[in-house]
Amino acid sequence: MKQKARAALDYIRQKTRIRPSIGIILGTGLGQLAKTVRTPLSIPYHSIPHFPAATTESHAGKLLFGSVKGKKVVLMQGRFHYYEGYSAREITLPILVMKLLGITTLIISNACGGLNPAFSPGDLMVITDHINFIPDNPLRGRLDKSLGQRFVDMHNCYDPGLIKTAVNCARQLRMPLERGVYAALPGPSLETKSEYRYLRSIGADAVGMSTAPEVIMARFLKIRVLGISIITDMGVADALKPIGAAQIITNARKAEPKLTRLVGHIIKDL
Repeated sequence: MKQKARAALDYIRQKTRIRPSIGIILGTGLGQLAKTVRTPLSIPYHSIPHFPAATTESHAGKLLFGSVKGKKVVLMQGRFHYYEGYSAREITLPILVMKLLGITTLIISNACGGLNPAFSPGDLMVITDHINFIPDNPLRGRLDKSLGQRFVDMHNCYDPGLIKTAVNCARQLRMPLERGVYAALPGPSLETKSEYRYLRSIGADAVGMSTAPEVIMARFLKIRVLGISIITDMGVADALKPIGAAQIITNARKAEPKLTRLVGHIIKDL
């Protein structure tokens, strides 16, 4: 994995000498933040050695370099998922590349279904913890010990200091911000009524198909993580309604301006 990351890094270094301190992953329908990047340089995933291809609708499939609020950043315009057929290591290769580029903080966004009946579509939720059901782990198998230790402590894997910063920024913006636990499932099928009920019963407030593998890799690499979800639909078992991918993307895009404002304010305060 390290050799692949080095090959990707060498290629990127031919395109830019920017050394970002912050990495950002933009999830489904959440591309607007890219428009706030100053002096952007865009590199398509397909041109970067060993990078997977983004196959999900609404994922641009580009690595974007520039600055936001005076901070040097690298953005993933689109991520990779287990349901696309990728292994956890393939999904998380870009995290290692971003670490080699210089990031110390990773901001992860996603679009997800709400399980907490107090939530509504369009709400933002800062992730306080996760429950991982994706049946692969980026640390499985042989590892380069120079990168980190296999048995990563996932206590406070979502950085408490960054969560506090997000909450304070939301308060300054007079923007409601929920807190909750994210359940990561493999997908791509949405959950059944019984699965929603089960996830809620074990403490999950929201459910999606990403994020956990990237967080595991980030913590392995000692990168601080902040996770923010857009609640796009509700998975309350006793009030379930049919929904498709198009509506989920539409709902994410409607709430996206709020996420863009909040993340910009957070970056300014880092």
